[in-house]
Amino acid sequence: MEHNTNKMALIAVIAVVTIFGLVLGVRMKSLKAKEQQYIEKEQAILARVAEEEERAKTLEEYRVYVQTKQYVEKVAKEKLGLVNPDEILLKPSEE
Repeated sequence: MEHNTNKMALIAVIAVVTIFGLVLGVRMKSLKAKEQQYIEKEQAILARVAEEEERAKTLEEYRVYVQTKQYVEKVAKEKLGLVNPDEILLKPSEE
């Protein structure tokens, strides 16, 4: 009788360990999939940060440019039709 009890106890322990191992394996697979999702999300965020840093650099360069005399003259000529005092404005003849 004791032999059967030991055998049953051993089988129960093996069954519990096997179930525990299966549960652990499934959980690890789930965590690996989640980790991969987080890695992809992180890469997307890092790419977006790089794009925004480049955009900020471009905007800063443009901010500096719009404060230059060259920009003011360009806008005055294009939008307002103004010319410098020493410039001669040639208009095509209307023939």
